[in-house]
Amino acid sequence: MLKKILVGLDGSKGSFKALGEAMLLAILAGTEVHTISVEEVPRYPGTIDEVIAGKEAADTVYASVIEKAQSMAKDQGVTLKPFVMMGHEVKTIVEFVSQNQYDLLVIGFMGHSALYDRVMGGTCQALVRLTPCPVLVVK
Repeated sequence: MLKKILVGLDGSKGSFKALGEAMLLAILAGTEVHTISVEEVPRYPGTIDEVIAGKEAADTVYASVIEKAQSMAKDQGVTLKPFVMMGHEVKTIVEFVSQNQYDLLVIGFMGHSALYDRVMGGTCQALVRLTPCPVLVVK
């Protein structure tokens, strides 16, 4: 039984496709959908003010993404609760899933760049390997 569904939402076409599938599951399960958007922290912030400024920038960057997601949820009659976090994408999502005990993580197959994934290792692959709950990868 699915009680809590989390969707990785980075604003890419794949992440919105994942959100669409998660909303269908939420309707079937009678639950709400939460989204997590993660803005990378500067490698070596000099002060706490740089971290705070980064968080404010992340909130601004993801404002239109969250607005679009909420519009999709409203059209489907699904309750959506968005979260914007700062940190390393994989580490932040894995910890968020663990701390909040989600039953399912839904992610898009490809985020922004296939070349980046080949060189640096895919976020999707790392999430499937490390997340402590079932992961649905939407293509």
